[in-house]
Amino acid sequence: MADQHINQLVSHLFRHEAGKMAAVLARMTGLQHLEVAEDIVQDTLLQAMQVWKLKGIPDNPSAWLYTVAKRKAIDFIRQRNSHAHIEKELAQAFKSEWTLAPAIKHLFFEHEIEDSQLRMMFACCHPAIPYESQIALILKTLCGLSISEIAHSFITTDETIAKRLYRAREKIREEGIELETLSPKTIANRKDTVMHTLYLLFSEGYNSTHPDKLIRHDLCEEAMRLCLLLTKNKLTNSPAVNALLALMCLQASRADARLDEHGNIVLLQDQNRERWNKALIEKANEFLDKSGESDEFSEYHLEAAIAATHAHAKTFEQTNWVRIVELYQILLTLKPDPVVELNLAIALGKAQSAEVGLQRLQNIKGLEQNSIYHAALGDFHAQLQQPEKAIAYYQKALSLTQLKAEQVLLQTKMARLEE
Repeated sequence: MADQHINQLVSHLFRHEAGKMAAVLARMTGLQHLEVAEDIVQDTLLQAMQVWKLKGIPDNPSAWLYTVAKRKAIDFIRQRNSHAHIEKELAQAFKSEWTLAPAIKHLFFEHEIEDSQLRMMFACCHPAIPYESQIALILKTLCGLSISEIAHSFITTDETIAKRLYRAREKIREEGIELETLSPKTIANRKDTVMHTLYLLFSEGYNSTHPDKLIRHDLCEEAMRLCLLLTKNKLTNSPAVNALLALMCLQASRADARLDEHGNIVLLQDQNRERWNKALIEKANEFLDKSGESDEFSEYHLEAAIAATHAHAKTFEQTNWVRIVELYQILLTLKPDPVVELNLAIALGKAQSAEVGLQRLQNIKGLEQNSIYHAALGDFHAQLQQPEKAIAYYQKALSLTQLKAEQVLLQTKMARLEE
């Protein structure tokens, strides 16, 4: 039982700390040694599992991880560079947090991590690296997503993502890309990529591909934390950043109502709106107001407006579907994407009729392996009193998802139709 507790703790720390640790270490070892930083993180977590099972869990597990990881980084730098003064400087910089007073330790520790993680994100957005490879590299190295999770975000294969990661790392080595000073111009040129990455990170948390977890709160919280940091820096704060954070707050406000006590999915029309987090909705309204303080307009403004329309409807029946359709139509011009088309088709089905929604849905290309797409087709056929077609699409959706909560929902829908 103790071993299981340690394994769970290490798994938790991996999700919460791995990206931050990699960012801190890569800042010191150099961007060209990003894989070394990742290896050190993995070695440290494995060492934690072994040592803690023998000696017990330390009082501050996070500090233990950073202390051990920093020592490993120093060893690597010693092997690479024999200059004693550099060794001495790094030893001082990596001085164990155990020696610091708790209050000072906390402030220094958090400040260093947050700065390092964002700095590394901007560094990975180097123009020599292809755009999609930049995002894949950040999500894998600094956010801790698996190759499969990244592939799901891009609606592509694991092999494609693996190749992008390989090319990104090769480009860093070939070009000798280093952590240069982030000038205001550099930050401005790379901010959109960082925002897109945080959007994908939050999306994976909100609709996780993990078999046992529909919602990964740790990923949502991390994306929101980093986005909040962007709003607090005068070089990164902008209407689009505020719109993105508003969107995250609005989506996160519904998290507790999306699952019942057994972990089953609760559809939007069945959710108890009293369980929606009103404080987060209010916060989202503040960020939305800030996002409208200039003429800047982005896809995040539109997605936040759609989420706000849902949040402000007192009941599902009172949802302004006509407005949602209009917003999705505008969004499609800014972001031509099959997932946006899918959401537009569903909204049309609500605003007009199931026939209209179904016809729009059937014209979408690129979602043939997407379970939600086939489930939506099944829903429309069910509304049109075509149970056999509906069940066929639900079965197809069932074959395409590994998420247990989604499987239960599809099986429930099929059972109702079969009755």
